[in-house]
Amino acid sequence: MENTRAEYLFKRYFNQTETAEERDELMEWIDKEENEQKIKALMHKVWNEFRESEKIFTGKKSEEILHHVLEGHLKAADSQKLMRMRRHRVVWLRAAAAAVLALLLTGGYFWHTATSPGTKTAVSHLQMKNDVAPGGNKATLTLANGKTIILDSVRSGQLANQGNSKVVKVNNGQLEYEAQDSKVKEGSRVSFNTLTTPRGGEYQLLLPDGSKVWLNASSSIRFPTAFTGGERKVGITGEAYFEIARNPEKPFIVQTNRMNVTVLGTHFNVNTYQDEGAMKVTLVDGKVKVTTDDGRGAILKPGEQAQVNGTAQIKLVENADVEESVAWKNGLFQFDGDDMGMIMRKVSRWYDVKVSYKNGIPPGHFTGVISRNTDLSEVLKMLELSGVGFNVEGKNLIVL
Repeated sequence: MENTRAEYLFKRYFNQTETAEERDELMEWIDKEENEQKIKALMHKVWNEFRESEKIFTGKKSEEILHHVLEGHLKAADSQKLMRMRRHRVVWLRAAAAAVLALLLTGGYFWHTATSPGTKTAVSHLQMKNDVAPGGNKATLTLANGKTIILDSVRSGQLANQGNSKVVKVNNGQLEYEAQDSKVKEGSRVSFNTLTTPRGGEYQLLLPDGSKVWLNASSSIRFPTAFTGGERKVGITGEAYFEIARNPEKPFIVQTNRMNVTVLGTHFNVNTYQDEGAMKVTLVDGKVKVTTDDGRGAILKPGEQAQVNGTAQIKLVENADVEESVAWKNGLFQFDGDDMGMIMRKVSRWYDVKVSYKNGIPPGHFTGVISRNTDLSEVLKMLELSGVGFNVEGKNLIVL
């Protein structure tokens, strides 16, 4: 086949406009081992010609993703000697093309690092009696007097007055505390509010000092309606991302059940989910100090992560994967060498499903990115590229 014909068929395949005859012709060409480098070259060509406005990654990151999609699938196939088996070779090359197509069209890509020679090839086992919609902007606000407001069911506008602040829902997914008087008398009684997200929920909060907070699913933040004294202090459970308004005279302190994070003005993520083992503080910008309840401490620089285990020991990761840590805040699932148990915990919280394993947690490590704004079935289809199967019955997700 001439290169121009192969390119034509490949573009038709990527655009999902090919006929059955064209698809058979392309797959027959793919099946020939001597065409492997031409196949990868065509994938790069189609990728580079795709409109930049429709990619969620650009530049070096885009090239890195494409490289891993191609090499990840082909190496996985090679590790199982599938390159010697024509039928399986076609399956994996198709999977690689499908992964690149998913990245181009939906911002998603995925690949699997096998840890067992018995790893399955990509065969669909997905069975769903009904699909599960993604989580969304859902939260409950508890006022100082104990009154609760379901934020996803009330209109935008002023909701209450709390101490020195006016509580306003500015849109579906964001709550603001607007200070009505810039000067609060020292020693005046301060009331506390709590914002709580359920499983399958997230919300944004603007604190009275101008600091911004993003709450992930199954999380909460307790905060004063006005910051008085020499510090600004809040308490959280679950996971939250912070952009702190700079005020050197009033350090901002995030309290959790085993540690405190002290900052002046910075961007960082705090993950305290109890089922994740270690709590993690990931610094995006600025400088923070992490202190455990027994007095141990560490100062983080941008790109570093502090991990605090159950015995309050601090592990400092100097080259942390910052993008992975804050992906949820940017509307993405991002897995970087995660095991299936870790992935399913994220899926369970966001889609509010109960996960069980038919034959234990599948081995291997998985890497990929896909939008959190997709139905559960789309995420599972991406994961199925690893050969893992799923059944979904209502709110029960079974890993086969």
